Amino acid sequence: MTANAADGAKNDFSKGSVVGNILSLALPMTLAQLINILYNVVDRMYIGRIPGYGSLPLTGLGLCMPVISAVIAFANLFGTGGAPLCSIARGRGDLKTAEKIMGNAFAMLLFTGLLLTAVGLLFKRPLLYAFGASDATWPFADSYLTIYMTGTVFVMTSLGLNSYINAQGFARIGMMTTLIGAVLNIILDPLFIFVWGMGIQGAAVATVISQFVSALWTFRFLTGKTTILHLRLSSMRLQFSIVRDITALGLSGFMMSITNSIVQVVCNSTLSTYGGDLYVGVMTILNSIREIVVMPVSGLTNGAQPVISFNYGAGKPERIKTAIRFMAALGIGYTLLIWSCLHLFPTFFIHIFNDEAALVEAAVPAMRIYFFGFFMMSLQFSGQTVFQSLGKAKFAIFFSILRKVVIVTPLTLLLPRFITPAVDGVFWAEVISNFIGGTACFSTMLIVMRRELGGGILFPGRRRDK
Repeated sequence: MTANAADGAKNDFSKGSVVGNILSLALPMTLAQLINILYNVVDRMYIGRIPGYGSLPLTGLGLCMPVISAVIAFANLFGTGGAPLCSIARGRGDLKTAEKIMGNAFAMLLFTGLLLTAVGLLFKRPLLYAFGASDATWPFADSYLTIYMTGTVFVMTSLGLNSYINAQGFARIGMMTTLIGAVLNIILDPLFIFVWGMGIQGAAVATVISQFVSALWTFRFLTGKTTILHLRLSSMRLQFSIVRDITALGLSGFMMSITNSIVQVVCNSTLSTYGGDLYVGVMTILNSIREIVVMPVSGLTNGAQPVISFNYGAGKPERIKTAIRFMAALGIGYTLLIWSCLHLFPTFFIHIFNDEAALVEAAVPAMRIYFFGFFMMSLQFSGQTVFQSLGKAKFAIFFSILRKVVIVTPLTLLLPRFITPAVDGVFWAEVISNFIGGTACFSTMLIVMRRELGGGILFPGRRRDK
């Protein structure tokens, strides 16, 4: 067996149990997601408890979230855009093309990271005030964002390249990327914030250092001997057709993140108008809780993606159907369970970030509205994952835009005019979008996949391959 053939035989998802293959990736990825959430939660826990300022530092951080979401969007553009293409190429046994895809993505991550750094630092003031900053919250938002933007390239590299580690089936190595950064951040946060008295700036410094180390880890692995696909200088020479295909498929992940940024801006601005800084702080907490509870679904769908893509490249339709059924059923079951927990014990989750009485009192009813029917979100995740895994960029992009741009954003602006108290309209907009967007995305996926793969998806028929 040649070296290339031996490499291609590693992590062959066309063999063995489909569920086992997904879980072997999903469990480490979920743990990585948990660690990554812990990373962010620790930041917000410490920032929410900086003495002498109440909830203002946490609100300042919330104002930075749209910019951070935009950075993540561009990392997804070239990370989640190229990773499924790599998996499909691997399924066909074409490792050379897979390496070119990864190399072109890396070059674009570096270039875009530098560009975003310059734009963010130049336009931070008008951006933050457009996002709902007040004179009271501006100093905190400015302090955090200025330092965070200097590490944009590290964030882009660690997030973007990690997709290619996971796509090859090295989920434990991908988990370590997140673990290294998270543990370092947890250690550095209290030192910079409290011991050395840097406040919110200290949290940003800790984050940048942690992301730098994570980026170094991903680069070292992908240029080492253990990886299947190697990051080579020759593969970084940009080819228009490759960049075009990566960008086309990555637009789905990009739109999911960039529309999150748009929604955060609209929500913060609307809440600032109707509820002041207090409700901007409430939304920061709700977004933080959402990150925590979505994490297992994200880990599951991220774990299913390489398996679906590989089997698509290998021409195994029945294995794809099995993967879709398992992913959807487990996602719906989990989100139903977590929805009941959020409804019954809202203060437990809120107190993770802040225990200021006024903030908690405002956050409890907001939280019960915001997460109503939370299980519908898992349908959107499942549908999006299938479209992206099979390289169906147009569908993936359409449903990314539908939920956030077509549904959430207009409703966030309109509902407060008709609902009392007005701030509740912002939270109901998310609920409505989950029901409409989730139903539309999942239903369309079932119809398209029935035509693409032959036969029904949800209920197994006669198997044609194993």
